[in-house]
Amino acid sequence: VQLQACGGGLVQAGESLRLSCAASGRTFSTYNMGWFRQAVGKGREFVAAISRNSGTRHAESVKERFAISRDNAKNTAYLQMNSLRPEDTAVYYCAEGQDRLWYPKIEYYDYWGQGTEVTVSS
Repeated sequence: VQLQACGGGLVQAGESLRLSCAASGRTFSTYNMGWFRQAVGKGREFVAAISRNSGTRHAESVKERFAISRDNAKNTAYLQMNSLRPEDTAVYYCAEGQDRLWYPKIEYYDYWGQGTEVTVSS
């Protein structure tokens, strides 16, 4: 299984980014997908998840601003991030898992991408 995350970058507060996570090696539609982030000096935290049945959950800190989605035909998950804030600055990781539970714990996920860096300036 390989996960390739991309779409990060340097933006100003209030701007938007869309992260993509392309998966290969397994039947994408049978996996739950998650986005996590890790800021410098902090632990990895849950951002959003989408189940194999397309149910979604978002962390309280990003609700109303971020939206996770998936396109099974393209084997890709997305994280649309709007109204970005400096506190959203982190490395964002996508992950894939088959546990019956799919949020918010890291241990529900088996495979991880390499991370894409998001920097939001004030």
